[in-house]
Amino acid sequence: MTTRPESDRRTRVTVLVALAANLVIAVAKAVGGLLSGSPALLSEAAHSVADSLNEIFLLAALRRSRRPPDDHHPFGYGKERYFWSLLAAVGIFVMGGCFSFFQGFEALRENTRVTPGGYAAGLVVLGVAFLAEGGSLVRALLQLRGERAGARDPALRTVVAEDSTAVLGVVLAMAGMALHLVTGDVVWEASASLGIGLLLVYVAFRLGREARDQLIGESAEPGLRHGVEELLEAQAEVDNVAALLTMRLGLDSVLVAARIDLAPGIDSEEIERVSMRIKKAVAGEWPQAEHVFLDITNAPPPGGV
Repeated sequence: MTTRPESDRRTRVTVLVALAANLVIAVAKAVGGLLSGSPALLSEAAHSVADSLNEIFLLAALRRSRRPPDDHHPFGYGKERYFWSLLAAVGIFVMGGCFSFFQGFEALRENTRVTPGGYAAGLVVLGVAFLAEGGSLVRALLQLRGERAGARDPALRTVVAEDSTAVLGVVLAMAGMALHLVTGDVVWEASASLGIGLLLVYVAFRLGREARDQLIGESAEPGLRHGVEELLEAQAEVDNVAALLTMRLGLDSVLVAARIDLAPGIDSEEIERVSMRIKKAVAGEWPQAEHVFLDITNAPPPGGV
């Protein structure tokens, strides 16, 4: 297995912090929800369980995406990061969003009675959860801000999305419980559960769409593509860049394929030297361009057929 870079180590710690917080909070929310009969609190418990499972997926992504290339996967396993992120998005949708909708509709159907003592305990649990989720979110945001590649890391983006959603979900649950307790009308808490469900479905959709784009094969960022194109065109031997294709193979791995026309009159040995020099120049300027392929056409000499 390849050496794990420092950014992966920091992301792993961030995911572990989020996992520990979610496991403790999930148990507290579940106990509080069962004692009080609060649908909003039970929805939040399902949310925390889903987040905990997703963090396990993300830990798998961090470990498996760093495996070296082999005969079956010659370009490496970088896209495992996006596969496990897609599973995390499905987990948020199924375990969090769907259960929250179920709790909201059940609350409206059964018209749950308010238990002041149980609701007070539930509000305390949510207050502790808000602090824990907020702390995890702050750590993830600090890492995201401090790393250039952080915005492209699906594991880190998923933690930020989960923690942001968790903080907002806790606020919705607290508001719904408090209004239910004050008014005696369950519609407030049912609405909070449905709101949490909508929030989770939206986050799952966004994360799933991003993971899908990367799995299908998304191009590298425009800056890299334009830079490679300018480098190719600046070579004295290059007459024309007919095509340039890029694809992101992982967090820090990019494939570059170019079809270029050389100036007339260059012999085969010189073509080989030009090709090697261009590949080294691209890799030197953009280390993430691990795979560079050049399709070189040697233009015929003037007056040639």
